[in-house]
Amino acid sequence: MTHWVPELLAPAGSLEKLKVAVLYGANAVYLGGQKFGLRTAADNFTLPELEEGVSFAHQHGSLVYVVLNSFLHDEDLEDLPGFLQELERLKVDAVIVSDLGVIETIKEHSNLEIHLSTQASCLNIEAAKLWKKTGVTRIVLGREVSIYEAAAIKKASGLEVEMFIHGSMCMAYSGNCVISNYTQGRDSNRGGCAHSCRFEYSLEGEGVNKVQNTFMSSKDLLGIRVVKEFIEAGIDSLKVEGRMKSHHYAGTVSKIYSEALKFYSQYGTKPKDQSERALFQERESSWEKELEKLSHRDYTQASLVEKAGADSIYDERDQLVKDYVISGLVLESKESEHILVQVRSAFRPGERLELVPFEGESIRFELDDFYDLNGTKVEKSKPGQLVKLPWFKEAKPWNFIRRAP
Repeated sequence: MTHWVPELLAPAGSLEKLKVAVLYGANAVYLGGQKFGLRTAADNFTLPELEEGVSFAHQHGSLVYVVLNSFLHDEDLEDLPGFLQELERLKVDAVIVSDLGVIETIKEHSNLEIHLSTQASCLNIEAAKLWKKTGVTRIVLGREVSIYEAAAIKKASGLEVEMFIHGSMCMAYSGNCVISNYTQGRDSNRGGCAHSCRFEYSLEGEGVNKVQNTFMSSKDLLGIRVVKEFIEAGIDSLKVEGRMKSHHYAGTVSKIYSEALKFYSQYGTKPKDQSERALFQERESSWEKELEKLSHRDYTQASLVEKAGADSIYDERDQLVKDYVISGLVLESKESEHILVQVRSAFRPGERLELVPFEGESIRFELDDFYDLNGTKVEKSKPGQLVKLPWFKEAKPWNFIRRAP
């Protein structure tokens, strides 16, 4: 029996990351163009890249949403209609918006489907109903909302609901933070966030010795333990944060959450007997172990089940856990001969590496001799270099290889 499961929505910070996320299991990706979004430091898409990305995603059965979630001034709105027409021509599946003026401009100049960005901080039923009247079909709820509150909002409003399930967290209500404006002169609501909440600050005051502390920095969100609750609540889309993060991140998170959703689609959210209970425990443990291999701060469930408390604050220096590093991307697999790999971080013969296939367990191997395109033995690879590694059947284009500790 197949059970209904939500959409898995992954970040696509570049055309390469889009392909990685889609092939590792994302049902949809979200990305930004050169203007109108909030991640100006990301490798945002040019129109030719966007055209290729939409085509690739659609060929593999995935959807593409474009973020237009910056808060715009009148001069910004002048350039928007032309961009909307391009998005419609490319058959983009939806746009993600936070500004009422942008919503009105979209409705006037296109038939694009509109999703409300988390930047609008929609947290309750009445707000959702109001946004529905503006033409929004889906709301990306604020991260302060629990799964159970989200289910109530969906039922009462009749809108699709989308929630964050994994990634970095903002300590402020989305769309309402101006710390970066104050400390750096960079507008966090117009794509310039400097992540000032991650900095160390000195605490001084009566009865307080001067100390350095990251008291405004949040732990990272981990929702793998409550995927079942998302399904039972009927949440439409599970969103992964991280357009500025690595290929390793995009691929691993897409793979693990996709595997979890497929598993619950097959078995349901509750084991039927002791045998299934053991299977559930084994799979759930393995997913969590894989997500621990990503570069991350300590994990928290934030407000997904209960309101986030003091234990969700990341009160250490911003040192990310970073044991596993992506070593290269597979570009070609020539049967019985070699796999062609683009090097991302240097490696040499004798090192332990792992191939991460699109499905199934990672394959660990000790690297033997390998060669450049001229057939010359390589003593140590260099980032950007193309090298030929020994062939094995599981390797496919766009698989990544990582260094294992």
